[in-house]
Amino acid sequence: MNPTMIQYFHWYTEGEGKLWNHANEQSQYLADLGITAAWFPPAYKSNSGAVSVGYDAYDIYDLGEFDQKGGIPTKYGTKDEYLKAIKALKSKNIQVIVDIVLGHKAGGDELEKFKVVKVDENNREKVISDVMEIESYTKFTFPGRKKKYSEFEWNFTCFSGVDYAEGQDTAIYKIQSEWGNDWEKMIDDEKGNYDYLMFNDVEHRNPFVREELNKWAEWYQQLTDFDGVRLDALKHISFEFYKEWLTMLRANSGKNIFAVGEYWAPGQLSLLQRYIDATEGCMSLFDSSLQNNFCTASKLGDGYDLRQIFEQTLTKANPLHSVSLVANHDTQPLQDLEAPVEIWFKPLAYALILLRVDGYPCVFYPDLYGAHYVDKDKEGNDQEIFLNKVEGIEELLKARKDHAYGTQRDYFEDANCLGWTREGDEEHEGCAVVMSNKEAYHKPMEMGVRYKGRTFYDALHHFEEKVTVDENGWGTFPVPAGNVSVWLPE
Repeated sequence: MNPTMIQYFHWYTEGEGKLWNHANEQSQYLADLGITAAWFPPAYKSNSGAVSVGYDAYDIYDLGEFDQKGGIPTKYGTKDEYLKAIKALKSKNIQVIVDIVLGHKAGGDELEKFKVVKVDENNREKVISDVMEIESYTKFTFPGRKKKYSEFEWNFTCFSGVDYAEGQDTAIYKIQSEWGNDWEKMIDDEKGNYDYLMFNDVEHRNPFVREELNKWAEWYQQLTDFDGVRLDALKHISFEFYKEWLTMLRANSGKNIFAVGEYWAPGQLSLLQRYIDATEGCMSLFDSSLQNNFCTASKLGDGYDLRQIFEQTLTKANPLHSVSLVANHDTQPLQDLEAPVEIWFKPLAYALILLRVDGYPCVFYPDLYGAHYVDKDKEGNDQEIFLNKVEGIEELLKARKDHAYGTQRDYFEDANCLGWTREGDEEHEGCAVVMSNKEAYHKPMEMGVRYKGRTFYDALHHFEEKVTVDENGWGTFPVPAGNVSVWLPE
């Protein structure tokens, strides 16, 4: 079956411990749609406890088991509920992909004194102070866990930088340590060196830190039997560290753990390729460039040349390392990286990632279930957001599961109307796809002689009339204005 991932959360996912139980209840529905993998949010205790999305990681051994940071459950539920959700999904042959946040830690338990220099926020290579002593919350003892699972305590030697100093202004303070007074090596020179992102920045050159994170990964995998990892904020973490960490994880688990990383660099394909080369192809990356193209195309309407939709994308340049997506928790409205795809274009975008040969598509939770939330906009005003379920999303997913196989023939000759056919294979019949960002079209396309005389229907229900394939294997397939049609054999 074609692999299809779902991001099973969004930034404003309902709290109160409901998500793990929801995933448990929805496992059969997801399997019926052809979902083969579910990416779960960070499952461990965060600094802001049960209201946190999970990226302000505090104790990665606490999966909703210990009374820490205001309670026992995480935003998504308890450890037992988490394990039951995983078991339910895996019983339906849906792989579980866990979110890994190893770039920083938040919510230290005790203050420590140590030496730092202050650096320029816009050029972290530029030191703007003498060596000074500060106090910051860099001691992590996890008192609620009482050393269960691990006795390791984090202190300032485990971090390369902080943004908090007791009694001082908020700034970026580079810790002076035996592991190096400079930042770790990154593949790009954004902000001079973008190693530091937030909170207490983990020092991956510290061998005791690496050993602890390797032990934790082995523990986590044995406990949950996860199948894949989503790696957070790669542009702020040593690429050398993740090469080693993934090698150890795969060796210790005896499984070829799938890995996809978030290196968010819209329109910068060369950076994504450079990262893949630097990590020797040990992971895939989300195709931020393709997502950016979808956003642009949706805003320009018929002024966008659809033939350019895959230009400068990872899905075109390196499909074996591309996870394609229409939206995620960072691009949704009111987030820092917001790049929402207009609702009219989403069915076209999903057809482009679900029904073609290249890439590993990831569906976003609100696009399947809808979402409603309120947050502040950039001016500080409350904004109410409604994200509607994408029209035809279930039909598109089922078409991928049952029909998106075999030879692909592209018809990309028109700036405002794209089409392609999939011929199918020995076990699956194929499909024809037509999309327009302008007026209605009729596009002649070859399905193959195996379909001669067969009639096709529009799975998205835009047309009642059928299309009959001629004796040479060709049919003329219509599409409504500004929409997509998926034609399947009766």
